[in-house]
Amino acid sequence: MTGNSALYVGHVMHRRTRPREHRLRYRIFSLLLDLDEIDLLAKRLRLFSRGRFNLFAFHNRDYAAGTCEPLRVQIERYLVAAGMDLGGGAIRLLTMPRILGFAFNPLSVYFCHDLQGALRAVLYEVNNTFGQRHSYLLPVEQADGAIRQGCAKHFHVSPFMGMDMRYAFRLAPPAERLSLAITGSDDAGPIITAVHSATRRPLTDAELLKAFASHPLLTVKVVGGILWEALRLWIKGVPVQDRPAAPLHPVTIVKSRQEAACI
Repeated sequence: MTGNSALYVGHVMHRRTRPREHRLRYRIFSLLLDLDEIDLLAKRLRLFSRGRFNLFAFHNRDYAAGTCEPLRVQIERYLVAAGMDLGGGAIRLLTMPRILGFAFNPLSVYFCHDLQGALRAVLYEVNNTFGQRHSYLLPVEQADGAIRQGCAKHFHVSPFMGMDMRYAFRLAPPAERLSLAITGSDDAGPIITAVHSATRRPLTDAELLKAFASHPLLTVKVVGGILWEALRLWIKGVPVQDRPAAPLHPVTIVKSRQEAACI
């Protein structure tokens, strides 16, 4: 069975308040992939493959360490370093797949469940347009309701954003709908808020074809959109920040007391 995986269709919105007002809104879709179901999905679906070219495809090297090592093994290694053992529970990845061989994900989200199905941790994997990647691993402490998490910024993403910031996450995990809001703030208060909301659809060839028709070449357009919005910010006179060195460690672990460690 492949009932944990699904297609989510929705939009993403960014609103920046300082030092210039700026707003964008784009339609996007993502796949929620249970890491234990990907091979079965590739056998069941004609338009989705693992490790080879197709209209939609999944490759391990597009994530985590960028190698062909099984992705579940890599994520479990991060969790063990954080003192968490899922006991074989599900890990589900919300991401944009390769589309006609091209992939770029500004943000992919891993939902890490224990064997009883409880959500234990969320890993936020961030890519920038300089070919760098970094992840933030945060525990889930509340039992129900919207999940609220936070951490300091450790990874350069936009040349129009400084590093002295904190992120606040507000997450409603994938069900019939999903929503994720991220607010970036400095000592003076919020600077930017990004909101992603989407509705679940079955992961079938018919739905994949509909998604491609309504969002053609989505992953290419994401990169184009990032460059276009950067041009708009530059025209508005938003200062460009120096690009710092990438973090020495691939993952920042945030513990329950908001103490951060790197692995």
